[in-house]
Amino acid sequence: MKTKITGRIIVVGDNVDTDQIYPGRFLAITDPKEIGSHCLCGVDEGIAAAFPQGGIVVAGRNFGCGSSREHAPIALINMGASAILADSFARIFFRNAVNLGLVPVICKGVSKVAKPGQTLTIDLDAGVVTIEDTGETLPCERLGEQAMKILEAGGIKAMMRTRFAKS
Repeated sequence: MKTKITGRIIVVGDNVDTDQIYPGRFLAITDPKEIGSHCLCGVDEGIAAAFPQGGIVVAGRNFGCGSSREHAPIALINMGASAILADSFARIFFRNAVNLGLVPVICKGVSKVAKPGQTLTIDLDAGVVTIEDTGETLPCERLGEQAMKILEAGGIKAMMRTRFAKS
């Protein structure tokens, strides 16, 4: 896993819940591409179609609140998101994202500063986000050692497969 992630951004607001990220009416879908095509349609129907591959979602407070469904980070991954930056996350969403290999980074105030379409670089090692268009930097919370190990492995399942293969 790269410790620096660069991508164009979209910006969503506060309290974006898992049903807005991936509405329940789509839960029967199993095709990853189709799952990604419905991502964030509870916020705006056109987001997934216009989302830049490898892009970054910037959110306000409490991103991923609501149900504990894993479909929310799965949809974000299949939409093409490389990371989610938010002022804060719902605890279960944060953990599900890490376990599925999606990078969630807490960066207080990012939703007030970042503008849609800008390019950001997240330096996971330094705990810094840079808005490439302006050069402005913001401190962000560094991920813990265990979360980084899981993300580097590509998610908890990949990590456990590797661990069990060795033993």
